[in-house]
Amino acid sequence: MTTRRAHIAMFSIAAHGHVNPSIEVIRELVARGHRVTYAIPPVFADRVAATGAEPVLYTSTLPSPDDDPAAWGTTLLDNVEPFLADAIQALPQLVKAYEGDEPDLVLHDITSYPARVLAHRWGVPAVSLSPNLVAWTGYEEEVAEPMWAEPRRTERGQAYYARFEAWLAENGITQDPDSFAGRPARSLVLIPKVLQPHADRVDETVHSFVGACQGDRSAQGEWRRPVGAERVLLVSLGSSFTKQPGFYRECVKAFGDLPGWHVVLQVGKFVDPAELGEVPGNVEVRQWVPQLSILRQADAFITHAGAGGSQEGLATATPMVAVPQAVDQFGNADMLQALGVARHLPMEEATAEALREAVLTLADDPEVARRLAEIRDGMAGEGGTRRAADLIEAELPADVHV
Repeated sequence: MTTRRAHIAMFSIAAHGHVNPSIEVIRELVARGHRVTYAIPPVFADRVAATGAEPVLYTSTLPSPDDDPAAWGTTLLDNVEPFLADAIQALPQLVKAYEGDEPDLVLHDITSYPARVLAHRWGVPAVSLSPNLVAWTGYEEEVAEPMWAEPRRTERGQAYYARFEAWLAENGITQDPDSFAGRPARSLVLIPKVLQPHADRVDETVHSFVGACQGDRSAQGEWRRPVGAERVLLVSLGSSFTKQPGFYRECVKAFGDLPGWHVVLQVGKFVDPAELGEVPGNVEVRQWVPQLSILRQADAFITHAGAGGSQEGLATATPMVAVPQAVDQFGNADMLQALGVARHLPMEEATAEALREAVLTLADDPEVARRLAEIRDGMAGEGGTRRAADLIEAELPADVHV
């Protein structure tokens, strides 16, 4: 049999939390000799091109990383309607972009509905790359149905489902919207298994946990612990939900001039450092930081408990205080606390006193350190980037190079 070079197409949205987890997998596939195209809005084109993949640009209607998080709204329907609207308008763009250049395999972020439609049209396998938790047996009854009960009773909720169903039917897909969005045929889960709720009830014939795929982050810059800093604390609420000047002021109050401690305070794009008032010399205020570089040297981490930050904290064995802001972060905070490596501190309780007590207690607890080391060692055995690439290659048709 003659073989040919594989064409793998990845699809995602312009969001750090959805691009970053899989970027090293893409780099690995390119290094193995596969041709990889990557459908992404222009704001992430350079990031994708740096992996060796070919950016395929499309126009998105979703809020961008530069937009105020308030653009996402506050209700469940506020959060989900933009993804469907974006999918409907993006699909014709992507059909045109790939016409005559259809791939052998589709990879997609969980938010990329057009990718699943295209894989169906092209008759090629599709693999979901999940940057956060996946559905377990019983998820619909325990989580989805109660969460959607009220919205589905509203005219707006019914219109959303009707529009979704009609779009799927137009594209020859018979799945209902919930199973289409949440029940992929094949999935790689890019988080450590310890962060997955009810992991014992996840179908591992569908979902393979490959853990963190972190790779070399040197291009993001390096950070060095200042001379004389006995301990380092990183405070970061990620890249999106960072408009919290009051919270940052509490952090300055809690740790400013705390003997022996150096604090790196990432405030994001939506807070002016002047809003923090007078900042002591041991507090380093930054808009953005090379997070993994700092965590490799840190003694504690105050985090929003996003999937990326949570697994980076675990991979570097850093005690965490979780102050969740949105979506899956609340569940991640509970999981981290249940693992015995973090304290879940709701935003309304995140006073200077509570933050300081939580950080100092966790940083000085030998049992927390022991548990973190155990989890870090377990994560190392999940395979990460190389195993993810191996599993993707296993889904390729027989007549392409592997």
